[in-house]
Amino acid sequence: MTESIDYIALLIQFSVAMAFVVVTLVATHFLGPNRKTEDKLEIFESGIESIGNARLPFSIKYFLAAILFVMFDVEVIFMYPWAVNLKELGTVGFVGMFIFLAIFLLGFLYELKKGALKWE
Repeated sequence: MTESIDYIALLIQFSVAMAFVVVTLVATHFLGPNRKTEDKLEIFESGIESIGNARLPFSIKYFLAAILFVMFDVEVIFMYPWAVNLKELGTVGFVGMFIFLAIFLLGFLYELKKGALKWE
């Protein structure tokens, strides 16, 4: 019984957050203006008229830079709690983080090999 009581606050917080989202979406739908004119429905991109196909190929380096950014974000997200709890985790936690960093390093070396950091 005590274990389920610990989750009641979390359930209440989740319910309030979901209710806020639903109420906000419904309220803006009904209370907001609903005037659809030809000018509003026209495709707009920074005031520039659309010319040609938007699906042009571009360099893979943009994707590699994005992957590199995500890798560093994930690394920091996992390393902070690990560093805080290192004494409690002991050798098992140290080995687990070493394996994680090894996999991370393999991804980083892949990015370097593909030239993600070489911008001309």
